[in-house]
Amino acid sequence: MLIDEILQDAETRMKKAVEATQAELSKIRTGKASPAILDTIRVDYYGSSLPLKQVASISVPEPRLITIQPWDRKVLPEIEKAILKSDLGLNPINDGSIIRLPIPPLTEERRRDLVRVVHKLGEEGRVAIRNIRRDANEELKKAEKDGEISEDDAHRAMKEVQDLTDEYIEKIDEIVKAKEKEILEE
Repeated sequence: MLIDEILQDAETRMKKAVEATQAELSKIRTGKASPAILDTIRVDYYGSSLPLKQVASISVPEPRLITIQPWDRKVLPEIEKAILKSDLGLNPINDGSIIRLPIPPLTEERRRDLVRVVHKLGEEGRVAIRNIRRDANEELKKAEKDGEISEDDAHRAMKEVQDLTDEYIEKIDEIVKAKEKEILEE
């Protein structure tokens, strides 16, 4: 049925919006070591630009340390260069076989900046969900206008779309709150 398709599509897209917001927030550096902060780093590897995780094993042996063990030692200087060029503000320690990335504690000012970024990303996620709601409601209005569904069905479906919207915006709010707490606690 048409209403089910519209609702299913809206929910699928809202789930993706939440996942995208979660993925963006996982890249934000907190005071703790997380391999996700290295996801955007690309390394020159024999003329190709590859993601760091394709040329090395990344692990977190301690809460404030990331270790990077390349599969080919010749790529160590390239990994080091890529980390220094990134905007992460981390200083790699290369011992010839492994790179250690100590994660320094965040300053209070840096924490406030990161919280602002988290809120901005959260708002972008909420806007994406509201846009999906608008699209679904427009489809429902069009279907009603074209006589494919009744006025009552359209209103019921729009209420369901609003319920979905509230549910997924709440999920984004929870993710944002958890990330903010992670940044602010030491």
